[in-house]
Amino acid sequence: MSAVAEKKPAATKQLTDQAQGTEAEVEVQARYSRYQNELQSLAQKLGELETEAEEYELVLKTLEECLESQPDRTCFRLIGGVLVERTVKDVAPQIKTNRDGIRRVIESLVGQYKGKEEEFQSFQREYNIRVVSRS
Repeated sequence: MSAVAEKKPAATKQLTDQAQGTEAEVEVQARYSRYQNELQSLAQKLGELETEAEEYELVLKTLEECLESQPDRTCFRLIGGVLVERTVKDVAPQIKTNRDGIRRVIESLVGQYKGKEEEFQSFQREYNIRVVSRS
């Protein structure tokens, strides 16, 4: 009887170890997916902000031409869904401020992206994860 009793805990321990191994594997897969999603989200936001910054650049380029020759020329700006009439000399500094703000946010997001990417690479090294491409 005692021989059977001794084997039973060993078998139970082995099943428990397998279950814990599976749990750890699922947790690692979840963390891997989370890192991928976070990086993808940051990259998407960066793309959107870079596009917006380029649009501001185009507007500023056009306004600067008018600012030199006709600073009191009327222009229209959409603010919060309302079209507002202003002069070029009033709008140009506001547009520059917005563009500069977007650039600062982009720089911040690039820093966050690089940090998250390094964290992800460290995670991959820690768990010896290698990406296999499917061709």
